Amino acid sequence: MTTHETLEAKVDQLFTEWNKPDSPGAAIAVTRDGEVIYTQGYGTANLEYDIPITPATIFDIASVSKQFATFAIATLAHDGKLSLDDDIRMHLPDVPDFGSTITIRHLLHHTSGLRDWVQSLVIAGVAMEDVISFKHILKMARHQKALNFEPGAAYLYSNTGYNLLAEIVERVTDNSFREWTDTNIFKPLAMTNSHFHDDHQMILKNRAYSYQAVENGGFKHAVNNTTALGSSSLYSTVEDLAKWILNFDDTQIGEQTVIDQMHQRGVLNNGEQISYALGLSIGEYRGLKTVGHSGSWRGFRSHLIRFPERKFGVVILCNLDTFNPLRLTEKIADLYLADILAPIEASEPEKAAVSTEDTKSEPLTPEQLTEFIGNYYTEELDTTYTIAVSENELVAQHIRHDDILLTYAGNHFIGNTWFFPEIHFTRDDTGNVIGFRLTGGRVRNLHFEKKTR
Repeated sequence: MTTHETLEAKVDQLFTEWNKPDSPGAAIAVTRDGEVIYTQGYGTANLEYDIPITPATIFDIASVSKQFATFAIATLAHDGKLSLDDDIRMHLPDVPDFGSTITIRHLLHHTSGLRDWVQSLVIAGVAMEDVISFKHILKMARHQKALNFEPGAAYLYSNTGYNLLAEIVERVTDNSFREWTDTNIFKPLAMTNSHFHDDHQMILKNRAYSYQAVENGGFKHAVNNTTALGSSSLYSTVEDLAKWILNFDDTQIGEQTVIDQMHQRGVLNNGEQISYALGLSIGEYRGLKTVGHSGSWRGFRSHLIRFPERKFGVVILCNLDTFNPLRLTEKIADLYLADILAPIEASEPEKAAVSTEDTKSEPLTPEQLTEFIGNYYTEELDTTYTIAVSENELVAQHIRHDDILLTYAGNHFIGNTWFFPEIHFTRDDTGNVIGFRLTGGRVRNLHFEKKTR
Protein backbone atom coordinates (compact mmCIF):
# COMPACT_ATOMS: atom_id res chain seq x y z
CA MET A 1 0.00 0.00 0.00
CA THR A 2 1.40 3.40 -0.99
CA THR A 3 1.58 6.39 1.34
CA HIS A 4 -1.12 8.11 -0.70
CA GLU A 5 -3.43 5.13 -0.36
CA THR A 6 -2.71 4.99 3.34
CA LEU A 7 -3.72 8.63 3.71
CA GLU A 8 -6.96 8.02 1.83
CA ALA A 9 -7.75 5.06 4.07
CA LYS A 10 -7.15 7.22 7.13
CA VAL A 11 -9.45 9.90 5.74
CA ASP A 12 -12.14 7.27 5.17
CA GLN A 13 -11.79 6.14 8.78
CA LEU A 14 -12.76 9.64 9.95
CA PHE A 15 -16.21 9.09 8.40
CA THR A 16 -16.82 5.50 9.49
CA GLU A 17 -19.56 6.55 11.91
CA TRP A 18 -21.73 7.86 9.07
CA ASN A 19 -20.64 5.66 6.17
CA LYS A 20 -23.63 3.31 6.21
CA PRO A 21 -26.94 3.09 4.35
CA ASP A 22 -29.13 4.12 7.30
CA SER A 23 -27.29 7.37 8.07
CA PRO A 24 -26.91 10.78 6.46
CA GLY A 25 -23.31 11.52 5.66
CA ALA A 26 -20.89 13.74 3.77
CA ALA A 27 -18.86 14.30 0.64
CA ILE A 28 -15.27 15.55 0.61
CA ALA A 29 -12.70 16.87 -1.83
CA VAL A 30 -9.01 17.46 -1.16
CA THR A 31 -6.81 19.65 -3.36
CA ARG A 32 -3.06 20.12 -3.38
CA ASP A 33 -0.62 21.91 -5.68
CA GLY A 34 -3.22 22.69 -8.29
CA GLU A 35 -4.82 19.25 -8.43
CA VAL A 36 -7.74 17.42 -6.91
CA ILE A 37 -6.07 14.54 -5.09
CA TYR A 38 -9.07 12.87 -3.43
CA THR A 39 -12.86 12.91 -3.52
CA GLN A 40 -15.25 10.59 -1.74
CA GLY A 41 -18.77 10.26 -0.50
CA TYR A 42 -19.99 8.67 2.73
CA GLY A 43 -23.44 7.75 3.96
CA THR A 44 -26.78 8.46 2.35
CA ALA A 45 -28.20 11.41 0.41
CA ASN A 46 -31.82 10.27 0.71
CA LEU A 47 -32.82 7.84 3.48
CA GLU A 48 -36.22 7.10 1.97
CA TYR A 49 -34.78 5.77 -1.27
CA ASP A 50 -31.35 4.56 -0.08
CA ILE A 51 -29.48 6.88 -2.43
CA PRO A 52 -25.77 7.05 -1.50
CA ILE A 53 -23.73 10.22 -1.29
CA THR A 54 -21.08 10.59 -4.01
CA PRO A 55 -18.73 13.45 -4.92
CA ALA A 56 -21.41 14.48 -7.45
CA THR A 57 -24.16 14.81 -4.83
CA ILE A 58 -25.58 18.34 -4.63
CA PHE A 59 -25.86 20.06 -1.24
CA ASP A 60 -27.05 23.45 -0.04
CA ILE A 61 -23.67 24.80 1.04
CA ALA A 62 -25.25 27.48 3.26
CA SER A 63 -22.94 30.36 4.24
CA VAL A 64 -19.98 29.07 2.24
CA SER A 65 -22.02 30.77 -0.52
CA LYS A 66 -20.93 34.20 0.71
CA GLN A 67 -17.56 34.16 -1.04
CA PHE A 68 -19.33 33.90 -4.40
CA ALA A 69 -21.35 37.02 -3.61
CA THR A 70 -18.17 38.87 -2.71
CA PHE A 71 -16.47 37.72 -5.92
CA ALA A 72 -19.39 39.23 -7.82
CA ILE A 73 -19.19 42.54 -5.95
CA ALA A 74 -15.38 42.78 -6.17
CA THR A 75 -15.55 42.04 -9.91
CA LEU A 76 -18.13 44.77 -10.48
CA ALA A 77 -15.94 47.16 -8.47
CA HIS A 78 -12.93 46.22 -10.59
CA ASP A 79 -15.00 46.89 -13.72
CA GLY A 80 -15.98 50.33 -12.45
CA LYS A 81 -19.68 49.45 -12.05
CA LEU A 82 -19.65 50.35 -8.35
CA SER A 83 -17.32 51.22 -5.47
CA LEU A 84 -17.04 49.38 -2.19
CA ASP A 85 -17.39 52.77 -0.50
CA ASP A 86 -20.70 53.55 -2.20
CA ASP A 87 -23.62 54.34 0.08
CA ILE A 88 -25.84 51.29 -0.45
CA ARG A 89 -28.80 53.61 -0.99
CA MET A 90 -27.20 54.71 -4.29
CA HIS A 91 -28.14 51.25 -5.55
CA LEU A 92 -30.94 50.37 -3.12
CA PRO A 93 -32.92 53.57 -2.53
CA ASP A 94 -35.72 51.53 -0.95
CA VAL A 95 -33.51 50.65 2.03
CA PRO A 96 -34.33 53.03 4.91
CA ASP A 97 -32.17 56.04 5.68
CA PHE A 98 -30.93 55.26 9.19
CA GLY A 99 -29.18 58.61 9.55
CA SER A 100 -25.76 57.02 9.09
CA THR A 101 -24.23 55.89 5.82
CA ILE A 102 -23.99 52.15 5.25
CA THR A 103 -21.46 51.34 2.54
CA ILE A 104 -21.08 48.22 0.45
CA ARG A 105 -17.87 47.61 2.37
CA HIS A 106 -19.86 47.53 5.62
CA LEU A 107 -22.09 44.80 4.16
CA LEU A 108 -19.09 42.76 3.05
CA HIS A 109 -17.42 42.81 6.47
CA HIS A 110 -20.61 42.38 8.59
CA THR A 111 -20.12 45.81 10.12
CA SER A 112 -23.31 47.46 8.81
CA GLY A 113 -25.43 47.15 11.94
CA LEU A 114 -28.28 45.59 9.95
CA ARG A 115 -30.23 43.00 11.89
CA ASP A 116 -29.83 39.40 10.79
CA TRP A 117 -32.94 38.10 9.05
CA VAL A 118 -32.74 34.62 10.61
CA GLN A 119 -33.32 35.74 14.18
CA SER A 120 -35.59 38.61 13.13
CA LEU A 121 -37.97 36.43 11.17
CA VAL A 122 -38.12 33.84 13.96
CA ILE A 123 -39.01 36.63 16.38
CA ALA A 124 -41.77 37.55 13.92
CA GLY A 125 -43.11 34.00 14.10
CA VAL A 126 -41.63 32.52 10.93
CA ALA A 127 -40.63 28.85 11.25
CA MET A 128 -37.45 27.75 9.55
CA GLU A 129 -39.35 25.13 7.54
CA ASP A 130 -41.66 27.83 6.15
CA VAL A 131 -41.16 29.17 2.65
CA ILE A 132 -38.62 31.98 3.13
CA SER A 133 -38.12 33.73 -0.18
CA PHE A 134 -35.49 36.24 -1.26
CA LYS A 135 -38.28 38.83 -1.63
CA HIS A 136 -39.45 38.06 1.91
CA ILE A 137 -35.97 38.78 3.27
CA LEU A 138 -35.62 42.01 1.30
CA LYS A 139 -39.02 43.16 2.54
CA MET A 140 -37.86 42.64 6.13
CA ALA A 141 -34.74 44.73 5.43
CA ARG A 142 -36.84 47.56 4.00
CA HIS A 143 -38.94 47.62 7.19
CA GLN A 144 -36.03 47.79 9.63
CA LYS A 145 -36.43 50.85 11.87
CA ALA A 146 -33.04 51.12 13.53
CA LEU A 147 -29.56 49.61 13.35
CA ASN A 148 -27.93 47.33 15.90
CA PHE A 149 -25.06 49.84 16.07
CA GLU A 150 -23.40 52.66 14.14
CA PRO A 151 -22.03 51.34 10.82
CA GLY A 152 -18.40 50.34 11.26
CA ALA A 153 -18.53 50.39 15.05
CA ALA A 154 -18.60 46.62 15.52
CA TYR A 155 -18.51 43.26 13.77
CA LEU A 156 -21.76 41.30 14.00
CA TYR A 157 -22.56 38.61 11.46
CA SER A 158 -25.51 39.63 9.30
CA ASN A 159 -26.92 37.43 6.57
CA THR A 160 -29.18 40.33 5.64
CA GLY A 161 -26.20 42.35 4.44
CA TYR A 162 -25.26 39.61 2.00
CA ASN A 163 -28.79 39.39 0.64
CA LEU A 164 -28.55 43.10 -0.09
CA LEU A 165 -25.26 42.46 -1.90
CA ALA A 166 -27.05 40.00 -4.19
CA GLU A 167 -29.74 42.60 -4.82
CA ILE A 168 -27.08 45.20 -5.65
CA VAL A 169 -25.62 42.82 -8.24
CA GLU A 170 -29.08 42.54 -9.80
CA ARG A 171 -29.67 46.31 -9.83
CA VAL A 172 -26.23 47.12 -11.26
CA THR A 173 -26.13 44.44 -13.95
CA ASP A 174 -29.82 44.16 -14.90
CA ASN A 175 -29.42 40.39 -14.56
CA SER A 176 -30.75 38.12 -11.86
CA PHE A 177 -28.14 37.13 -9.30
CA ARG A 178 -28.45 33.55 -10.50
CA GLU A 179 -27.90 34.56 -14.13
CA TRP A 180 -24.86 36.71 -13.33
CA THR A 181 -23.16 34.03 -11.26
CA ASP A 182 -23.98 31.35 -13.83
CA THR A 183 -22.45 33.41 -16.63
CA ASN A 184 -19.43 34.80 -14.79
CA ILE A 185 -18.51 32.06 -12.31
CA PHE A 186 -20.03 28.64 -12.76
CA LYS A 187 -19.96 28.23 -16.54
CA PRO A 188 -16.38 29.54 -17.00
CA LEU A 189 -15.11 27.24 -14.23
CA ALA A 190 -17.17 24.30 -15.54
CA MET A 191 -18.97 24.09 -12.20
CA THR A 192 -21.79 22.32 -14.00
CA ASN A 193 -23.68 21.24 -10.86
CA SER A 194 -23.71 24.64 -9.13
CA HIS A 195 -26.34 27.37 -9.04
CA PHE A 196 -27.92 29.85 -6.68
CA HIS A 197 -31.27 28.29 -5.84
CA ASP A 198 -33.87 30.97 -6.51
CA ASP A 199 -36.91 28.67 -6.72
CA HIS A 200 -37.61 26.42 -3.74
CA GLN A 201 -39.97 24.28 -5.86
CA MET A 202 -37.36 23.52 -8.51
CA ILE A 203 -36.76 19.83 -9.15
CA LEU A 204 -33.07 19.08 -8.75
CA LYS A 205 -31.53 15.73 -9.59
CA ASN A 206 -28.83 14.28 -7.32
CA ARG A 207 -29.82 16.56 -4.45
CA ALA A 208 -29.06 15.52 -0.87
CA TYR A 209 -31.89 15.90 1.63
CA SER A 210 -31.11 17.51 4.95
CA TYR A 211 -31.65 15.68 8.22
CA GLN A 212 -31.79 16.35 11.94
CA ALA A 213 -30.85 13.77 14.54
CA VAL A 214 -33.62 12.76 16.97
CA GLU A 215 -33.39 11.34 20.47
CA ASN A 216 -33.98 7.68 19.62
CA GLY A 217 -30.96 7.56 17.36
CA GLY A 218 -32.99 8.13 14.22
CA PHE A 219 -33.38 11.08 11.91
CA LYS A 220 -36.05 13.41 10.61
CA HIS A 221 -36.23 15.48 7.45
CA ALA A 222 -35.21 19.11 8.03
CA VAL A 223 -37.37 20.78 5.39
CA ASN A 224 -35.55 23.47 3.43
CA ASN A 225 -37.70 25.99 1.53
CA THR A 226 -35.33 28.95 1.64
CA THR A 227 -33.94 31.08 -1.19
CA ALA A 228 -31.56 33.42 0.64
CA LEU A 229 -29.50 34.53 -2.35
CA GLY A 230 -26.06 35.89 -1.57
CA SER A 231 -25.92 34.83 2.06
CA SER A 232 -26.76 31.19 1.37
CA SER A 233 -28.70 28.97 -1.06
CA LEU A 234 -25.83 28.03 -3.35
CA TYR A 235 -26.34 24.42 -4.36
CA SER A 236 -23.09 22.72 -5.31
CA THR A 237 -20.92 19.61 -5.10
CA VAL A 238 -17.46 18.97 -3.69
CA GLU A 239 -16.27 18.32 -7.24
CA ASP A 240 -17.35 21.80 -8.29
CA LEU A 241 -16.07 23.49 -5.16
CA ALA A 242 -12.65 21.90 -5.69
CA LYS A 243 -12.49 23.86 -8.97
CA TRP A 244 -13.33 27.02 -7.03
CA ILE A 245 -10.55 26.30 -4.52
CA LEU A 246 -8.01 25.84 -7.33
CA ASN A 247 -9.03 29.16 -8.89
CA PHE A 248 -7.58 31.03 -5.91
CA ASP A 249 -4.09 29.73 -6.72
CA ASP A 250 -4.34 29.71 -10.51
CA THR A 251 -6.98 32.21 -11.55
CA GLN A 252 -9.07 31.01 -14.46
CA ILE A 253 -11.70 33.65 -13.70
CA GLY A 254 -11.34 36.97 -11.93
CA GLU A 255 -8.47 39.42 -11.97
CA GLN A 256 -5.74 38.92 -9.37
CA THR A 257 -6.73 42.25 -7.85
CA VAL A 258 -10.21 40.80 -7.25
CA ILE A 259 -8.77 37.71 -5.56
CA ASP A 260 -6.45 39.86 -3.44
CA GLN A 261 -9.30 42.16 -2.42
CA MET A 262 -11.38 39.20 -1.25
CA HIS A 263 -8.64 38.48 1.31
CA GLN A 264 -8.49 42.00 2.77
CA ARG A 265 -9.71 41.96 6.36
CA GLY A 266 -12.18 44.53 7.59
CA VAL A 267 -11.24 47.49 9.79
CA LEU A 268 -13.59 49.02 12.37
CA ASN A 269 -14.04 52.74 12.95
CA ASN A 270 -11.58 52.58 15.85
CA GLY A 271 -8.86 51.09 13.65
CA GLU A 272 -9.22 47.52 14.91
CA GLN A 273 -8.73 44.89 12.24
CA ILE A 274 -11.18 41.99 12.26
CA SER A 275 -10.55 38.46 11.00
CA TYR A 276 -13.39 38.59 8.44
CA ALA A 277 -12.42 39.60 4.91
CA LEU A 278 -14.85 39.41 1.96
CA GLY A 279 -16.89 36.27 2.55
CA LEU A 280 -13.74 34.66 3.93
CA SER A 281 -12.44 34.22 7.48
CA ILE A 282 -8.69 34.64 7.81
CA GLY A 283 -7.18 32.53 10.58
CA GLU A 284 -4.45 30.13 11.60
CA TYR A 285 -4.24 26.44 12.32
CA ARG A 286 -1.17 24.83 13.86
CA GLY A 287 1.13 27.56 12.64
CA LEU A 288 -0.23 27.89 9.11
CA LYS A 289 -2.45 30.63 7.71
CA THR A 290 -5.96 29.51 6.84
CA VAL A 291 -8.71 31.01 4.71
CA GLY A 292 -12.13 29.49 5.07
CA HIS A 293 -15.80 29.67 5.89
CA SER A 294 -18.41 27.47 7.52
CA GLY A 295 -22.04 27.01 6.62
CA SER A 296 -25.06 25.84 8.59
CA TRP A 297 -28.68 25.74 7.47
CA ARG A 298 -31.40 23.26 8.39
CA GLY A 299 -29.62 19.86 8.35
CA PHE A 300 -26.82 21.01 6.06
CA ARG A 301 -23.33 21.66 7.42
CA SER A 302 -20.38 22.73 5.30
CA HIS A 303 -16.82 23.95 5.55
CA LEU A 304 -14.28 25.05 2.99
CA ILE A 305 -10.74 25.69 4.14
CA ARG A 306 -7.57 26.62 2.30
CA PHE A 307 -3.94 26.70 3.43
CA PRO A 308 -2.76 29.22 0.81
CA GLU A 309 0.94 28.99 1.64
CA ARG A 310 0.82 25.25 0.95
CA LYS A 311 -1.72 25.32 -1.89
CA PHE A 312 -3.78 22.81 0.06
CA GLY A 313 -7.55 22.82 0.46
CA VAL A 314 -10.40 20.73 1.82
CA VAL A 315 -14.15 21.03 1.38
CA ILE A 316 -16.71 18.98 3.28
CA LEU A 317 -20.46 19.05 2.64
CA CYS A 318 -22.77 17.24 5.06
CA ASN A 319 -26.51 16.61 5.35
CA LEU A 320 -26.85 16.04 9.11
CA ASP A 321 -27.13 18.75 11.76
CA THR A 322 -24.81 17.05 14.27
CA PHE A 323 -21.82 17.11 11.92
CA ASN A 324 -18.79 19.29 12.74
CA PRO A 325 -17.20 19.78 9.30
CA LEU A 326 -14.65 22.32 10.55
CA ARG A 327 -13.14 19.77 12.92
CA LEU A 328 -13.14 17.14 10.17
CA THR A 329 -11.35 19.45 7.73
CA GLU A 330 -8.72 20.05 10.41
CA LYS A 331 -8.30 16.30 10.95
CA ILE A 332 -7.82 15.81 7.22
CA ALA A 333 -5.21 18.59 7.23
CA ASP A 334 -3.52 16.83 10.16
CA LEU A 335 -3.05 13.80 7.90
CA TYR A 336 -1.84 15.47 4.73
CA LEU A 337 0.23 18.23 6.34
CA ALA A 338 1.61 16.21 9.23
CA ASP A 339 5.24 17.13 8.47
CA ILE A 340 4.48 20.84 8.17
CA LEU A 341 2.02 21.67 10.91
CA ALA A 342 3.22 22.90 14.28
CA PRO A 343 2.76 20.51 17.23
CA ILE A 344 -0.70 20.44 18.77
CA GLU A 345 -0.59 22.53 21.91
CA ALA A 346 -1.70 20.90 25.11
CA SER A 347 -5.08 22.23 26.14
CA GLU A 348 -5.15 24.43 29.21
CA PRO A 349 -6.74 22.97 32.32
CA GLU A 350 -10.33 24.01 32.74
CA LYS A 351 -10.85 26.86 35.14
CA ALA A 352 -13.15 26.35 38.06
CA ALA A 353 -16.62 27.66 37.46
CA VAL A 354 -17.28 31.03 39.01
CA SER A 355 -20.17 30.98 41.41
CA THR A 356 -23.05 33.22 40.41
CA GLU A 357 -25.07 32.67 43.54
CA ASP A 358 -24.26 36.11 44.88
CA THR A 359 -25.30 37.84 41.63
CA LYS A 360 -28.68 36.19 41.26
CA SER A 361 -31.64 38.46 41.80
CA GLU A 362 -34.48 37.60 44.07
CA PRO A 363 -37.49 36.58 41.96
CA LEU A 364 -40.31 39.03 41.75
CA THR A 365 -43.60 38.21 43.41
CA PRO A 366 -46.66 37.45 41.25
CA GLU A 367 -48.03 40.83 42.31
CA GLN A 368 -44.88 42.61 41.14
CA LEU A 369 -45.00 40.75 37.82
CA THR A 370 -48.47 41.99 37.01
CA GLU A 371 -47.24 45.46 36.00
CA PHE A 372 -45.59 43.90 32.93
CA ILE A 373 -48.74 42.15 31.70
CA GLY A 374 -49.97 43.33 28.31
CA ASN A 375 -49.66 43.10 24.53
CA TYR A 376 -46.49 44.47 22.97
CA TYR A 377 -46.18 45.28 19.28
CA THR A 378 -43.19 45.96 17.04
CA GLU A 379 -43.91 47.79 13.79
CA GLU A 380 -40.56 46.67 12.39
CA LEU A 381 -41.61 43.02 12.25
CA ASP A 382 -45.36 43.60 12.41
CA THR A 383 -45.78 41.13 15.26
CA THR A 384 -47.19 41.09 18.79
CA TYR A 385 -46.10 39.30 21.97
CA THR A 386 -48.30 38.96 25.01
CA ILE A 387 -46.52 39.22 28.34
CA ALA A 388 -48.44 37.20 30.92
CA VAL A 389 -48.02 35.57 34.32
CA SER A 390 -48.24 31.78 34.30
CA GLU A 391 -47.68 29.67 37.41
CA ASN A 392 -46.18 32.67 39.19
CA GLU A 393 -43.63 33.30 36.44
CA LEU A 394 -43.46 35.83 33.63
CA VAL A 395 -43.81 34.43 30.10
CA ALA A 396 -43.82 35.87 26.59
CA GLN A 397 -46.48 34.37 24.36
CA HIS A 398 -46.72 34.37 20.57
CA ILE A 399 -49.23 32.69 18.30
CA ARG A 400 -46.48 30.65 16.58
CA HIS A 401 -44.16 29.89 19.50
CA ASP A 402 -44.28 27.96 22.73
CA ASP A 403 -44.39 30.14 25.85
CA ILE A 404 -41.02 31.74 26.53
CA LEU A 405 -40.05 31.77 30.20
CA LEU A 406 -38.64 35.13 31.33
CA THR A 407 -36.31 35.00 34.33
CA TYR A 408 -35.72 38.16 36.34
CA ALA A 409 -32.07 39.28 36.36
CA GLY A 410 -32.12 42.56 38.28
CA ASN A 411 -32.81 45.23 35.67
CA HIS A 412 -33.92 42.97 32.83
CA PHE A 413 -35.34 39.52 32.02
CA ILE A 414 -33.60 36.57 30.36
CA GLY A 415 -35.56 34.47 27.87
CA ASN A 416 -35.10 30.70 27.68
CA THR A 417 -34.79 30.57 23.89
CA TRP A 418 -32.03 31.65 21.49
CA PHE A 419 -34.12 34.10 19.48
CA PHE A 420 -35.63 35.89 22.51
CA PRO A 421 -32.55 36.20 24.71
CA GLU A 422 -33.01 39.33 26.81
CA ILE A 423 -35.62 42.03 27.25
CA HIS A 424 -35.47 45.37 29.01
CA PHE A 425 -38.81 46.96 29.90
CA THR A 426 -39.11 50.70 29.31
CA ARG A 427 -41.10 53.17 31.40
CA ASP A 428 -42.52 56.64 31.03
CA ASP A 429 -41.77 59.56 33.34
CA THR A 430 -44.35 58.35 35.85
CA GLY A 431 -42.86 54.84 36.02
CA ASN A 432 -45.51 53.04 34.00
CA VAL A 433 -44.31 50.24 31.70
CA ILE A 434 -44.72 51.39 28.07
CA GLY A 435 -42.70 48.82 26.13
CA PHE A 436 -39.58 46.71 26.03
CA ARG A 437 -36.38 46.34 24.04
CA LEU A 438 -35.41 42.87 22.86
CA THR A 439 -31.66 42.43 22.57
CA GLY A 440 -29.09 39.67 22.19
CA GLY A 441 -27.61 37.50 19.48
CA ARG A 442 -27.76 39.27 16.11
CA VAL A 443 -30.64 41.59 17.03
CA ARG A 444 -30.08 44.49 19.37
CA ASN A 445 -32.57 46.94 20.88
CA LEU A 446 -35.59 45.90 18.85
CA HIS A 447 -38.37 48.12 20.17
CA PHE A 448 -41.79 46.80 21.20
CA GLU A 449 -44.52 49.24 22.25
CA LYS A 450 -47.16 48.31 24.80
CA LYS A 451 -50.63 48.49 23.32
CA THR A 452 -53.24 50.49 25.15
CA ARG A 453 -56.82 49.28 25.11
